[in-house]
Amino acid sequence: MPVLGGLWAQDLGLRDPGQGVGADVTAGVTPKEEDEGPPSPVWGPLGSSPVTCGALSLALELPALLRQLRAAWRARRGGPRGPEQGQTPGAWRVEVEELEQDAEEKSAQRAADGILARGHAGVLLAERRGSYPLIDLRILNTNVQQGELEAGSRRSVKRQLSFQRYCHASRLLRGQVPRAPGSLHLLDHHYLGQATHMLSKVGTWNFDIFLFERLTNGYSLVTLMCHLLNVYGLIQHFHLDMVKLLRFLGMVQDDYHSHNPYHNALHAADVTQAMYCYLKESKLAELLNPTDVFLGLLAAAAHDVDHPGVNQPFLIKTGHHLASLYQNTSVLESHHWRSTVGMLRESGLLSHLPLSMRQDMEQQLGSLILATDISRQNEFLSTFREHLNHQSLDLHQAPHRHFILQIALKCADVCNPCREWNLSRQWSERVCEEFYRQGDIEKKFALEVSPLCNQQEDSVPSIQIGFISHIVEPLFEEWCRFTEPSPLSHTMMDLLQQNKTCWMGRAHLKEEEEEEEDGGGENRGPVANP
Repeated sequence: MPVLGGLWAQDLGLRDPGQGVGADVTAGVTPKEEDEGPPSPVWGPLGSSPVTCGALSLALELPALLRQLRAAWRARRGGPRGPEQGQTPGAWRVEVEELEQDAEEKSAQRAADGILARGHAGVLLAERRGSYPLIDLRILNTNVQQGELEAGSRRSVKRQLSFQRYCHASRLLRGQVPRAPGSLHLLDHHYLGQATHMLSKVGTWNFDIFLFERLTNGYSLVTLMCHLLNVYGLIQHFHLDMVKLLRFLGMVQDDYHSHNPYHNALHAADVTQAMYCYLKESKLAELLNPTDVFLGLLAAAAHDVDHPGVNQPFLIKTGHHLASLYQNTSVLESHHWRSTVGMLRESGLLSHLPLSMRQDMEQQLGSLILATDISRQNEFLSTFREHLNHQSLDLHQAPHRHFILQIALKCADVCNPCREWNLSRQWSERVCEEFYRQGDIEKKFALEVSPLCNQQEDSVPSIQIGFISHIVEPLFEEWCRFTEPSPLSHTMMDLLQQNKTCWMGRAHLKEEEEEEEDGGGENRGPVANP
């Protein structure tokens, strides 16, 4: 993609496959070209071939380009909004050519004055008044005659444009907005500003992932992962290709089932944000290495990928092929892990790393994802408690750091009751809705209804009270011991108790309502015959 190679390379260290590894993309020529002869011709002040869409040149400044678009639209529609009376199509084309020539002369004059320097990304950012980076309209596969997108390309186009909106808002993934005063943005300027502001506070516990999902046009997971990987400098550290990274993250997001009320990409983004908060804890931040952080974030993002919306017992009693494949042991978690490894290999994200390093990272990734199996809760909790009682954790040792990452991911996976009430309540209702859907399917096919899946018997408050008491509280009490003193841990424990009290109050009100209904029916009794 010329846009990725030509404009992002200086800051992100991209390598153009057509130019060879280590080529200086920003200079416009490869080392091989420098040895063989003079560089290829340069088109315009940007040092790249002009991008065209139909008869329009996108090398123009934004005002001239907008004038062209307006004129083309009027000419196509004709009538009152078409060319002016007496103006022929040939005259209109001459006018367009004159506008283009004027814009090119202005660009050349600025280049002569030293305002635009070839390959200077920082100056380009300050001077361009359009969307940055450039939107390569060639990916739209536009039909010049009909102006319609070809079938099958809409999904990829949406993903490309969404990612470019994010890159523009965060100024090449560095969290900096363009400084040019009065700059014009072609795409969602208002929402980009809000999303950028939210990313600046992504490490706070009251981060509203639901709002962030709306501001990123449904791509909160991709946007969040790109931002966090760049915050930690992992893109540069592992020399990740941004195109491959985008492809991998897009595959992960697409493999989550949006029709699941709870186990979807939004849940993965929420767990990733919580994992980032835990990685910032003082006892961890100073001792984790880049590989630990990379695997922790990656496991959080992909820990529930391709979740079918039903639990393991359902897959076992229905004879699902996944249950047979993984021998009824950590069925879903094993599938999440293998799916993630498959996407890593398909995208080639880590293909440039040594084979032994890739295999080790895949195994560690699997160990982290498998730790989210709720049936292994007591196993991990007892080991964690034993380490804390004997003070035997040494985070200078790789196995101990990996174990803490497992515990952190488990905490992030079940941290919803520790959020603020307005967020926690939404997650509780979503997970119960998913349970109830499974129960309805089981009733439909005359199967035994799984625990917590009967909407007539299991209310949302009762499910949440049991979940908090038996799963969340014991785990976070030990996590609080490990991170002490930690303001975040105390905040989470306070919110956990407040939310539990709220659910207990709702459960009590529901019981009173049911008693009143039962009592009312009994008091009425049979009607006496006259």
